[in-house]
Amino acid sequence: MTRVIRSAAVGVGFLGASATAAFGLSVSGLPAGFLLGPMIVAVVFALSGARLGVPKPLFAAAQVVIGLMIARSITPDLLGEIAVEWPVFLAGVLSVIVVSFALGWFLAARQVLPGPTAIWGISPGAAVAMTLMSQAYGADERLVAFMQYLRVVLVVSSASLVAAWVGVPASHASVFSGWFVALDGVPLAVTIALAVSCWLAARLWRFPASPLILALVIGALAQDIGGLTLTLPASVFALSFMIIGWGIGLRFTRETVGYVVRALPAVLASIVLLIVICAGLAGLLVVFADIDPLTAFLATSPGGADTVGIIASTTHVDIAYVMAMQLARFLAVTILGPPIARLLTQRAGYSRRPARASR
Repeated sequence: MTRVIRSAAVGVGFLGASATAAFGLSVSGLPAGFLLGPMIVAVVFALSGARLGVPKPLFAAAQVVIGLMIARSITPDLLGEIAVEWPVFLAGVLSVIVVSFALGWFLAARQVLPGPTAIWGISPGAAVAMTLMSQAYGADERLVAFMQYLRVVLVVSSASLVAAWVGVPASHASVFSGWFVALDGVPLAVTIALAVSCWLAARLWRFPASPLILALVIGALAQDIGGLTLTLPASVFALSFMIIGWGIGLRFTRETVGYVVRALPAVLASIVLLIVICAGLAGLLVVFADIDPLTAFLATSPGGADTVGIIASTTHVDIAYVMAMQLARFLAVTILGPPIARLLTQRAGYSRRPARASR
């Protein structure tokens, strides 16, 4: 009974702290406060030893909601604009991939980190996908997971701060307004049915980020071709932000952090360098492609499509451009990652699978 009461107290404290942080950061004007606040709280609770977690079906449902939210902004006009600028778009995607793998190769060649671990840990794809794929290529998935999720945290934090710094405030209307506004029943019911269908399809199509991708693609088609008005309460969007934040933050454990503590300076330096280089690539897009600074920064940002999408949706940017580049890069890394990682690992002097650290 005592253990149950203690667990309940931890859960209530976690939810209360998450809500307080989410509303506090949102009121302060920081973009994606409902993501960043709960994520920070989740990291603190995870490192304190709290046994909390986000069920996979719930995390997938949150991705579906985010995918539908992003799909609302993907209009034929915006996609046509991207198609016209496909050379710049392609250059932006490939540049981030090349920079990321080059940095991973440098870390491996200098023996800062074991070869496969360095290359997969710095790869700018979905964190779950990179961690799972790394296991088959001789990397230590614990260090890869730490690098991937630490990168996501730093990318989300830096993107939020950059958005506030350049004078693009959080879009309070997308978070607070409409919470108690009556919604049209028919579009709401159809949207819910579409969301459930995407969630069920994602359970059959077991591929990283499949809930997000399916909801985004199907939602955009239903809107642009089927004429559906995608409708969900603002509170559902906010709750989905929080769930994604929890899912990221709660993956940090004391065991993982203790294992990588000696590599932390090198890991931090590599991630910060990657973010800075990607920011430089964003600057090139601003100068040569006439893209606004925040859109360029988010498009080239080496974070996950879902987390970057949340920030993009709460700021005034070209969200279609941002998400198209993020998703294209994710697919490119998923397809090209294994052969490139294998080649770079051999070039860095790791022709054999490295010995794994004791568990």
